[in-house]
Amino acid sequence: MTPEDLAKTHAAAFTQSRSWAAVEFEDLLNNRFIHAVGNAESFALFQVIGDEAELLTIATHPDVQRQGLARARMLEWHANAISLGATRAFLDVAADNLSAIALYDQSGYRTCGLRKGYYLRENNQKIDAIVMEILLD
Repeated sequence: MTPEDLAKTHAAAFTQSRSWAAVEFEDLLNNRFIHAVGNAESFALFQVIGDEAELLTIATHPDVQRQGLARARMLEWHANAISLGATRAFLDVAADNLSAIALYDQSGYRTCGLRKGYYLRENNQKIDAIVMEILLD
């Protein structure tokens, strides 16, 4: 998984908001707290600091969506976070991203907060972010 591969998949998967550039992925991957799982078609990027983990992004290329890859990435990044000492995980998700919310609900996450107007769409519409958490075991 090169930063260019990640950026290409991220751009294909995130069509309603700004996707991340290869240089952003490169910077993140050079951070000792940031970890990646998956492959160029489906990946998750997360950080672990102390006993807390945070999902930074998860993306599956549209050509291979609806095949259980995102669910597999969730299980994979959770297992990696646990092995790194995490006992809790957090994420935020756009309130209009119903498929992601369903994935996180099915993965055991529960809503713990709201960030008003956190995401900005191309038409300058502001979308709330739902903050979710799970205890890892």
